[in-house]
Amino acid sequence: MNHHFSTHGASPGLRISRLDNGLTVATEAMPGIATATLGVWVGAGSRHERPEEHGLSHLIEHMAFKGTATRSARRIAEDIENVGGEINAATSTEGTSYTARVLGEDVGVALDVIGDILTNSVFEEGELAREKGVILQEYAAVEDTPDDVVYDAFAEAAFPDQPIGRPILGRPETIRSFDRAAIEGYLAREYTPDRMVLAAAGAVDHDAIVEAAGRHLGARPASSDATTVPGVYRGGERRMKRRLEQANLVLGLPGVSFRDETYYALHIFSQVLGGGLTSRLWQDVRETRGLAYEIQAFHWPFSDCGLFGIGAGTAGEDIPQLIDVTLAALRRATRDVEEVEIARARAQLKLSLLSALEAPGGRIERNARQLLAWGRVIPTEEVVAKVDAVTVEDVRAAGAALLDGAPTLAAIGPIAKLPTLGHVTDGLRAA
Repeated sequence: MNHHFSTHGASPGLRISRLDNGLTVATEAMPGIATATLGVWVGAGSRHERPEEHGLSHLIEHMAFKGTATRSARRIAEDIENVGGEINAATSTEGTSYTARVLGEDVGVALDVIGDILTNSVFEEGELAREKGVILQEYAAVEDTPDDVVYDAFAEAAFPDQPIGRPILGRPETIRSFDRAAIEGYLAREYTPDRMVLAAAGAVDHDAIVEAAGRHLGARPASSDATTVPGVYRGGERRMKRRLEQANLVLGLPGVSFRDETYYALHIFSQVLGGGLTSRLWQDVRETRGLAYEIQAFHWPFSDCGLFGIGAGTAGEDIPQLIDVTLAALRRATRDVEEVEIARARAQLKLSLLSALEAPGGRIERNARQLLAWGRVIPTEEVVAKVDAVTVEDVRAAGAALLDGAPTLAAIGPIAKLPTLGHVTDGLRAA
């Protein structure tokens, strides 16, 4: 027996059901759309790995298309592409997704392939060895890309010795160590139906998708002994001297969870500070002083914590001035952010939110993520109302709260002139 849920206030085309084993099915019919985008989101990502499993979530995502009990890797690709479709997968810190886009009439094909991947993958030794080699090449490519290396180092320095701070790819020694038993153990523990959402949007029929979900995924056992290690921001530094033309820097402070009541205020503060061509950092650092080709502020929210940061690339001799100008802009913004800047950031945030929902792929991602996080799909009007309710005082207070945190500093390249972490701390506290 399947259970159906009210979607009061949400999109009129949205329907949600839950299978007896806990799997949630959410579909959103979109009139005028001839295609369908669908996928399964799992609330398990790199932060759910045990130390010896570092990188396993990402390997499993790669192995999804490498063969099942009934399909070879080639057959998986053919079954999707023969109907003109596309199939993909992605791993993040807190989740993994397996998605496909097809014509509306071929939803059944896509569901059959994704269901097969999630329940019948065989993780054959030869394919596993080859895919480990592919990931090791991917790891090497990241190591050759300074702006990727610096962000991984930044997260590790902010959350040292914690799963949430570890790079999603893993390390060569852990990647090489994985076998079928490790994969199957992780899947049994983490890929449980109560942490899975099957979402579809576009030219979709809810009842048909619920029926198919029951056939393909309804037998998955619901029990699990999964636990999540809390994320605790610590701060610190990582300095990596390399012979490069430019230094890449990231300066960070503790952010907030997406559950926190100050989340939208901090997001808007980040946008005002470094979110576009009119942002303060862009104007101060690039346009006025020419200290960087690009500079941005960002906020990464997680389920129980967050990480705020400012990233830039600059010449080695310009590092001290870049740091001091950035810290001064950060301090000043906590005192004098104005309504005109906040109105602009609100509009930018709403445009980003609403434009994403114009495509089926954006709808399923929104629906799946919110169901995993909140157990419901939050109506767009409710989110817009929260954004509109943020005041100047809220934004200044969210920024001021950042200054009380211990800083994180990560840098790579010609960084001999990089100031000490103590200098950064003093700069945050300066009058």
